[in-house]
Amino acid sequence: MTTEDFITELFCRVDDQMKSVPKHPQALLWPSEVVTIGLLHAIKGVGNRPFYRWLTNNYKAMFPGLPHRTRLFRLLTTHQDWTDSFLASPTLLGVIDSYGIELLHPAREGRSARQIGRKGKSNYRWIVGGKLCLVLNRWGLVAGWDCATANVHDTHFQPLVREFEYQMVVFGDNGFHAKEGDPANLKVCQRGQWNERMKVETVLSMLTLVCHIKRMMHRVWDYFRARLAFTMAAFNLLTLWYGLNSDDKGFVHLSIAEFSL
Repeated sequence: MTTEDFITELFCRVDDQMKSVPKHPQALLWPSEVVTIGLLHAIKGVGNRPFYRWLTNNYKAMFPGLPHRTRLFRLLTTHQDWTDSFLASPTLLGVIDSYGIELLHPAREGRSARQIGRKGKSNYRWIVGGKLCLVLNRWGLVAGWDCATANVHDTHFQPLVREFEYQMVVFGDNGFHAKEGDPANLKVCQRGQWNERMKVETVLSMLTLVCHIKRMMHRVWDYFRARLAFTMAAFNLLTLWYGLNSDDKGFVHLSIAEFSL
């Protein structure tokens, strides 16, 4: 499948999901085009400027109403809530985990008054950036997510667990346990228990290698959050591209490597 064919089919899938979203009379792009561009940015996994050059140099004919770069990314940030419709439905069992994202080299911390990242630990080393927390359903699809600066504790994301209080039992590690008490649907697992939780490591590995979200260059928090919103939607769409096919043991093998741009 060529890149043009992939973009065309991606747009068709997005358009089928967003038929009820109207187009503003003065808008140059349809809502489906806006979301498709945001998904392509998430899959490409590069900064705003390199992505815009790639898009205009190769595929501008597919988006004739493409605005200037700064206006385009303001548009993506404004309408990031459109990605909520691509989140997966909760299942009886789920898993939660956090993921550190580097926004700045630690040696450059504090040089700018507008720095959005904060210093925290990720994978036993210090980073300056943000933290992504995601809730996966039993199939490994993103059912909910949130983000914060890297210095917050995982218990900061307990409200995300409470959103699924009557829908899903969420398994997490000790980092999500709070002395003040945990949500009723949070199941804290010790090391070596419920190895099904390792599915989240597979998902984070795919996001790292395909979408390159381990390091980002955003300097405004709203743009950073918008990038994550489109990344979560892109992951669900790509994972469901050919359907969820299981093996003889009922295990679903997740893969989005072939969609890397």
